[in-house]
Amino acid sequence: MIHLTSADAQNRFGQLLEMAQREPVAITRHGRTAGFVIAPQDMAILLDARQKRSNALIDLQAHLQQVQAQHAPDLEPPTAQDIAEEIRATRLARQRKG
Repeated sequence: MIHLTSADAQNRFGQLLEMAQREPVAITRHGRTAGFVIAPQDMAILLDARQKRSNALIDLQAHLQQVQAQHAPDLEPPTAQDIAEEIRATRLARQRKG
């Protein structure tokens, strides 16, 4: 990856665009990355990947809800009291073994 300061990017804008066609260019300001310039085809790849990830998450959530509805339709989430009782029971079982 090529790195340019923001001042260099401003002064060499035409070259910056040409460089971005070959590989991403990181633009730094005060020693920190402030942005990137990438080729349009790279941006299309990134946007496509983001959309696919979003669709996969939506599909996964729908599948999870379907599985939960099929396998545990009447289960309620545990209450704080349920959790506390389970912890006590686990501690007692460990004490008896130990």
